[in-house]
Amino acid sequence: MNGAQSLIRTLVNAGVDVCFANPGTSEMHFVAALDSVSASSAGGHGANASSAGGHGGPEMRGVLALFEGVVTGAADGYARVAGRPAATLLHLGPGLGNGLANLHNARRAHTPIVNVVGDHATYHKKYDAPLESDIEAISSSLKGWIRRSGSSVDVGADAAFAVAASQEAGGQVATLILPADVSWGDGGVAVKPVPPKAPQQVADTTVKAVAEVLRTGEPVALLIGGPACREAGLLAVSRVASATGAKPFVETFPARLERGAGLPSVERLGYLAEQVTYQLTGFKHLVVAGTKSPVSFFAYPGKPGDLVPEGAQVHTLAEPGQDVVAALAALADEVAPDVEPVLQQAQRPALPSGPLTAQNWVEVIGALLPEGAIISDEANTSGVLLPAATAGAPRHDVLTLTGGAIGQGLPVATGAAIAAPDRPVIALQADGSALYTISALWTMARENLNVTTVLLNNRAYAILRMELQRVGATTSGPKANELLDLSRPDMDFVKIAEGMGVPASRATTAEELADQFSRALAEPGPHLIDALVPPLM
Repeated sequence: MNGAQSLIRTLVNAGVDVCFANPGTSEMHFVAALDSVSASSAGGHGANASSAGGHGGPEMRGVLALFEGVVTGAADGYARVAGRPAATLLHLGPGLGNGLANLHNARRAHTPIVNVVGDHATYHKKYDAPLESDIEAISSSLKGWIRRSGSSVDVGADAAFAVAASQEAGGQVATLILPADVSWGDGGVAVKPVPPKAPQQVADTTVKAVAEVLRTGEPVALLIGGPACREAGLLAVSRVASATGAKPFVETFPARLERGAGLPSVERLGYLAEQVTYQLTGFKHLVVAGTKSPVSFFAYPGKPGDLVPEGAQVHTLAEPGQDVVAALAALADEVAPDVEPVLQQAQRPALPSGPLTAQNWVEVIGALLPEGAIISDEANTSGVLLPAATAGAPRHDVLTLTGGAIGQGLPVATGAAIAAPDRPVIALQADGSALYTISALWTMARENLNVTTVLLNNRAYAILRMELQRVGATTSGPKANELLDLSRPDMDFVKIAEGMGVPASRATTAEELADQFSRALAEPGPHLIDALVPPLM
């Protein structure tokens, strides 16, 4: 068994059986090992498998992406839905650099990812070859776990620790650097999984202290994030709010938010600082659970960056990485022992008619959203009204842009569809952001994934038009406007999608969008709808 084979066998033993990849020369032995590590090669899932040959099917699913940002974003989407890590395979420092934006989003989402980065052979690094770089320095910005395998015999153990590390601290990127000679060298040993550390429990004294704040009678806002945005956390938060009058909020960009009919409906904090200021005005206390207190995304002249109301006290129930769901359940039992949660009633908007607008396209989605859908939401400015239109739709999940680095939507949808092949995945995708990782469409087509992309085409970086004014820049002229405009030439997303192997159509009216959306959901495989929606601003 060589190092690469021991790596894959150890990953599979630990439940990591999907690898999103864009490999290069240094990773060829890993690529070859995808076929040689098969179900019959391990003698089951025992620890020290002595052979990597066999006649069973490959156990690690390799998924090719054409750009590293799709690799990393797909691994993020997969883990958010599957609840366990996927692996990536990236080529040296430049490949890692290409994938860094969506690894940044994964870091903010606390997504577990085993990030395998190939490197030059150990004895070749001294030559400073053209692709030589400091991989540790590049990956250090992710503030996760990093290890370089030093020998073929150590790779299996390193991989086991990487899988465990990725699931600690609430979820993080665990980067394993794999030199080429360590990969091809003999002596690899597959090892048993390493149990990850359990989330830290919140002290009873902390729960009781927050309970006392809720009993003061003063206005309290309760801001939740992370795992609290799923059913168990939402039910507990609703009980607390019903019993105490506290106002619950969900963090601006949750990694995974469960919502829809039959679940509590909790308002999300706005993206704009002015929105958050309005939402939190009048509160004397802010309790945070599974997230951090809110700050402005950017600095603006003459405006505060800290969005906690002046004079309000911040109380932390659970830090990110602590067991926030258990803490909320304990808090609910403390202040609301006999109180039931308030659940969203089923309610859909009527199907609209007429030319598409920022107001009516969301009504089409709300009217037709299927049960169990997974929404990858990178609608940006076009999606401001989406939460209201889908609040009473059948139960669904929403995966959002956690780190603010655009180009996430299509890759995350790709990974989500692989994690949940029986659920409809819907990518609500702004046009400008789509172009960062448009090649994700090719992977959707190759893997025949059930992803329906609604491409919101306003032919502009509309959010930057808004930000130009908000930062206090002088009135924009033609040169400034050119940098925020996506026309001249207009991009034909139908042809782009078809060129990637994805059936596509164009909608200019609400009726066309409804018809095309319904047909796309009814047919297997990926589809794209180029929806011409004028800018909201």
